[in-house]
Amino acid sequence: MQITSNEISVEVNGQQYTLPAGSTLGDALKISRAPYIAGTAVGILKEAAKEKTKAVTEYAISTPRGELRIEIKNPESSSGKLWAEHFKDYEGKSVHWASSEALAFGPFEAEIKPSRETGSFEAFEVLFGAGGFDPHNTHLIFSLRRHTAEYGTPEDRSFAEVIAGRNILFRLSREDTILGIEPIIEWEQISEKTCTTDLSILLEDGNSIFTYFEVELSRNAPRGAENFYALTREGTLHVDTTTSSFISDDDLKGEPVPYENFEPRREGAISVRTVGYGLGRTYISREDRPSSLVHSVVGHVTKGIELIKLAEEGQKLSIESIPPQIVLLGHSFGEVEAVLSSIGVELIKEGYTGEDAIIVRQDPPTTLEILGDAKVTAYAVSREKLVEIEFYPEKAPKSVDFFRHALELKTKTVGKLPVYMIYDDTYLFKTEKEVVKYKEILPENTPTNKVLGGEIGITNQAAKRMGTIGVRLEDDELFGPTGERFASTNIVGRIINPEKLLGVKEGEAIYVTEIVRK
Repeated sequence: MQITSNEISVEVNGQQYTLPAGSTLGDALKISRAPYIAGTAVGILKEAAKEKTKAVTEYAISTPRGELRIEIKNPESSSGKLWAEHFKDYEGKSVHWASSEALAFGPFEAEIKPSRETGSFEAFEVLFGAGGFDPHNTHLIFSLRRHTAEYGTPEDRSFAEVIAGRNILFRLSREDTILGIEPIIEWEQISEKTCTTDLSILLEDGNSIFTYFEVELSRNAPRGAENFYALTREGTLHVDTTTSSFISDDDLKGEPVPYENFEPRREGAISVRTVGYGLGRTYISREDRPSSLVHSVVGHVTKGIELIKLAEEGQKLSIESIPPQIVLLGHSFGEVEAVLSSIGVELIKEGYTGEDAIIVRQDPPTTLEILGDAKVTAYAVSREKLVEIEFYPEKAPKSVDFFRHALELKTKTVGKLPVYMIYDDTYLFKTEKEVVKYKEILPENTPTNKVLGGEIGITNQAAKRMGTIGVRLEDDELFGPTGERFASTNIVGRIINPEKLLGVKEGEAIYVTEIVRK
């Protein structure tokens, strides 16, 4: 397609578009209909400079078994220069020989001066070696473990190291060839870039635009994946921290996640810290990192890694997850039956099955387990047992956090709240999770003159019954919702429909869902 002087060509999420000169970022989003959520940041890369500002030191080598990456130790060494000038010549070369210690691709001719000395080599080093000390019979050799050998190497011995895909080497055989070799160009060093929420910014010819990133969740980490679904429930990820090697979202920091999947945290890997400081924090790797015993890998970025690299602290990013989350809690059987049927999942109904039934529990509990089993058991109650709560996070942030954590409302859309005691117009509840053992409830948003009917209170640590949750149906000027004095009660929110409590009995449970005012 020919571009005129009155037009510009831009790329949006990998697709090319022609726009009138003077078009804005907003114009590009409208024409492309790109996945985008209002208020999220969009990455823009200008066309790369013609000259690299930094020597290329990393290369991706494609094989039938997968991709591995090498890093050049010293680009100015004789072997480093030989590689940089001729690496494309090694494409198509097959595995010529392999042993338990090394494997070699070739042969090919190379301008090296072979040494006849025995050399010591570390695992995953890369070197040139001349068979029979003949430069016309040179090979590209990958060391598989520490060993000594006479390979006819140049004086500089190994010139590179395998930094990713090491396991690929052990799967290669004499039938395998090098399919391609590409330099990993540090585009941060050679391109002008920005990440912005300003849709009025003017675009230039050659701009590359990234509006969202796509994630594929790992079936090896179903519970960790469900945690990630909860984190990105609104279709966005919040960038709380940025470093050269990762970005992180801290919204679910403190929420426990089991360790499920041990694998390298390659570029685009999504991992959750499972123990220690930062428990529950979600990371997305900007560059390759080794496996970690405290980071469970729950998924990988499959599109839009550029947006991850461009993102700045404090921004929100648009995200799409594969597969989409299966959300049953808070829905009726009728609402979920058609959806589940369309994806081949059998629905088994339990509990109350009337027309006003609302699902409050499911087994298995995670999306990936449901898809794996191709069936799910859903337990429902009457809609009258589902109460809606509006929290006051600005007034009582720590107490609201306690409540959400105790009922698992941070990761689920419906929480269970057992009824502990009922007297007069007061309803007292005790959470199933014993959060008071590890979370404090300091006085916060304590009432002064009156508690309104329907407001929810938690007994703080100024009283013995710390952690008790209560609601009064009528206003009270003396005692809080848990029956304690005002100074011992933190007000965390209000029940929107308190009349639903009238039919509840001691020993039963109500179910809670959060309503967020926009």
